[in-house]
Amino acid sequence: MLQRETPTPVTGDPGQRADIEKFERVLAGYLAGEIDEDVFRVFRLHNGIYGQRQGGHNQMVRVKLPGGGITAEQLEMMAHVADEYSRGWGHLTTRQNVQFHFVELERVPEVMRDLESVGLTTREACGDAVRNVMGCHLAGACPKEQLDITAWAQAAYKHFLRNPLNQRLPRKFKINFSGCETDCGQAMFNDVGVIATTRTLDDGTTEAGFRVFVAGGLGANPFPAMALEEFTSREDLMATLESVVRVFNATGERDNKLRARMKWVVQKLGWEETQRRILKERRFLLASSSWPGGIPAEVVEAGDEPAGADNMIEITPIGQGTPVAIRSADPYTRWDEGNVIRGRAKGTVSAIAYAKLGDITSANFRALASIQRELDATVRITNRQNLAFRDLTEEQLPTLFARLTTIGMAEPGAELARDVVACPGADTCNLAVTQSRGLADAIGARLDEEGLSEVGGIRFNISGCTNSCGQHHIADIGFSGAERRAHGQSAPGYTMLLGGYVGEAQIHFGERALRLPAKNAPEAAARVVRRFNDERQAGESFRGWIDRSGGVATLAAELKELDEFPTPDAAPDFYVDYGETGPYVAETGESECAT
Repeated sequence: MLQRETPTPVTGDPGQRADIEKFERVLAGYLAGEIDEDVFRVFRLHNGIYGQRQGGHNQMVRVKLPGGGITAEQLEMMAHVADEYSRGWGHLTTRQNVQFHFVELERVPEVMRDLESVGLTTREACGDAVRNVMGCHLAGACPKEQLDITAWAQAAYKHFLRNPLNQRLPRKFKINFSGCETDCGQAMFNDVGVIATTRTLDDGTTEAGFRVFVAGGLGANPFPAMALEEFTSREDLMATLESVVRVFNATGERDNKLRARMKWVVQKLGWEETQRRILKERRFLLASSSWPGGIPAEVVEAGDEPAGADNMIEITPIGQGTPVAIRSADPYTRWDEGNVIRGRAKGTVSAIAYAKLGDITSANFRALASIQRELDATVRITNRQNLAFRDLTEEQLPTLFARLTTIGMAEPGAELARDVVACPGADTCNLAVTQSRGLADAIGARLDEEGLSEVGGIRFNISGCTNSCGQHHIADIGFSGAERRAHGQSAPGYTMLLGGYVGEAQIHFGERALRLPAKNAPEAAARVVRRFNDERQAGESFRGWIDRSGGVATLAAELKELDEFPTPDAAPDFYVDYGETGPYVAETGESECAT
């Protein structure tokens, strides 16, 4: 039996220790009634501590994992935090964080100290700041990449952490990195999305660099990111990032939070003026004491050479729309077909460990740490709430499969149809109006019943409200929670969107199909997946199939019968949300951290 014990401290950060000491002082002042509620809320959010809908002193603690990287010691610390301060499990987010719910406010400094001992922080994980800097989970192990963006994501994270520019922005600011145009890092819907690329110079040589996309966003009004320039050199990238943040800080809306993201700056100024200001800021940034130009020390030290490919081995398709097929009846072969990524980049292979709804128990955190040590692997959180084990040999794959099977994380088809992504929903979020996690469970169960859970080339995302924390806009099939009224009563409902896509340096937001009672959403999902599975042509994408089948409106018309509420007497469960026992009530609180 695994022993519960506090991991041994392995590092120390003076900045983090100062943050903890300040948090203790401010918390004491707040508890003594010396600091206003509004002031304290802004303070704790900036330190990664988010209020829950349960009120009182229940808090969510968000831990930043830049680029999604996590070590064995840090996995063990996740287990300790889950047991000691939370409910025995943690949650992987779509932004490569780990969250813990129901942490008592008074114990937050203890959590921070434990996290600091393994090099982790909650600083600026929430609030009006540059959030966790994301990166493709296959960076440094992807045979398609133009550059290994791992060290670049780390450099950006370190540059903005506690940076004076990053303390009172108009709103949150999100940065993503991808190593190639496949864009597994999903750069195209962020305030800044960075995609590695190359250009051919006049002398015929090739230069590696980046394409920087600006002002993307989801939320109730999604916007696609726009290319700042054709090519940004490696020497100019960090200065470019700071210049975008500076323009946002100077021009972002500060009185209306609903219009305070970078996408609204573009709406206000126009794209050409926004672009001009960013490039002008970069041109003169050399005069600033914070000028971050040149190649960052992190990149100089770690390098950013692409992983490369073994031309003798077929590269596993990656990215949204990947037509993966699981055909075998043998458990190991099924897992290999659905979860292993090959190309022999740097002589290794990678594999995905499945975490249903992003939830991991403390026991599994410890087991994952043990597996990581045993295989000497690197591990990264994916933006679909799973874990990628990398730097493996072919000979190690059976061992990994066996270990993951033991802890229930070897489900074949992680990141395929069965792998439904959902925000926390009304379980803990102040803004959610539906139990999105409950719907995700119900859809997964329905797909299993219909034999459709391993259909490749299709992704589900669910949000408990319009704010798109579950990223429903970019899914093949997305659901957004909404209150419905039927027969004089409130009832849980969803808007179904079809055809969202992000990849190949482009993005398409899902089109609204129809509204549905929550209890009919799994049936609608199954019908669409069944048709797609039966009718698609070889290699055809979900979006391509939709267009060939008459478009979203045609598919929606065929589902219209599902947008009907029976009377409360005939079907009382339609008026009770997933996981609830009483009648549905759409209760929302004050927004703290909406997308």
